[in-house]
Amino acid sequence: MRMALVAAAGTALVAAIGVVSLSDRVPESDELDGVFALAPFREEVRELSFGMTFGQILNDAGLGATEQQDILLAFREHHSPRRLRGGTEIRMRWHPDAESPHGISVGIDKDNTLLLSRTPGGRWNSSVAVLPTTVDTVYAAGEITTDLWTAVMTDPVLSEMPRNDRVNFVDRLDRVFQWRIDFFRSIRVGDTYRFVFEREKRPDGSMRSGNLLAAELVNAGNPYYAILFDPNGDGQGTWYDLEGESVRRAFLMRPLRFSRISSRYTNSRFHPILRTWRAHRGVDYAADPGTPVEVTADGVITRRGWSDTYGRVIDVRHGNGFLTRYAHLQGFGPGTGVGSRVRQGETIGYVGMTGMATGYHLHYEMHVGGRPVDPLAIELPADDPVPGDAFDRWILEKNARFALLMKAPGPDRIRSRRADQ
Repeated sequence: MRMALVAAAGTALVAAIGVVSLSDRVPESDELDGVFALAPFREEVRELSFGMTFGQILNDAGLGATEQQDILLAFREHHSPRRLRGGTEIRMRWHPDAESPHGISVGIDKDNTLLLSRTPGGRWNSSVAVLPTTVDTVYAAGEITTDLWTAVMTDPVLSEMPRNDRVNFVDRLDRVFQWRIDFFRSIRVGDTYRFVFEREKRPDGSMRSGNLLAAELVNAGNPYYAILFDPNGDGQGTWYDLEGESVRRAFLMRPLRFSRISSRYTNSRFHPILRTWRAHRGVDYAADPGTPVEVTADGVITRRGWSDTYGRVIDVRHGNGFLTRYAHLQGFGPGTGVGSRVRQGETIGYVGMTGMATGYHLHYEMHVGGRPVDPLAIELPADDPVPGDAFDRWILEKNARFALLMKAPGPDRIRSRRADQ
């Protein structure tokens, strides 16, 4: 554990001030006697080392068991102490000559600090201070010379952003356009992209990405558009094309991000364990162990348990007679009990190799009306278009965001700029 002692106000030299009449002679400043003022409090900065708990920090600070429990209860109102990671800074403040701290602050993440303070009655209260940020709108545009991943990750406009934010941009573009473009097989050299997004700046100069407001992807000369719109005003917006039709479908194309297909749906496949030919009524996605598995559509979990064949498996029932199955899981996601409602994209499990599996992968099935279907071949139902009662608002927001998008360099300017380099 690293500990540093600092004085919040320091030991300050101040001038003695008296009341004098106009007839009194005011002495020169260098004639004043200096006095030392005690700092209003002292502060310790402690760093949570790997394997150490928040409770140990409190214990080392000399807090008794009852007070520790009170602090932990106040802490849990906003955050779980178990989720604190190694390297977290914990600041404690003491009044002069006090044995126990009167205030504690814990950095939950880059943008939020949990504040704990002792009340005059000796109890502890908690609150969260949010780091103020400013939001600006930025665009990025470029030509694909190898693949979309490389183009976005090396885009100079995004170079100041954390790598994970750039990864999220690639993922969002994939999620937005996945039903119209196969990013693994359809993207061509010379395709172009441009998108407009919100960026948040912190006081320390660091940045993080916000909403993807509008995007264009030109594939083989065909432009595809997506405009963000929140028809219900609940923060759960989605993307629509220029006509107000949803660019999404009711189901995600795949339950894993950036995975590869290792085995397809077929009526006859040689089983590597049973050593016989049998039907394979699903799609296998090879991925690293522990990779999050996302439910492909809103639904209700109808099975969560063990099968000798599937290992750990989850079945989810959806509307219109659809059911999806996720098998060979290493473990289950939180809140995935039978009867639980899940939303599209929610993590329901993690890739494993339980049951009859010879390697780490996810076995994904889709059933319609009780019969298995090929998830890669079925025509998936479309998501809802812009609601009629929100269409006027959609027109206004679409036009504004499309105008922003058009300020970014288009395909011709991108190629011209590249030719000049």
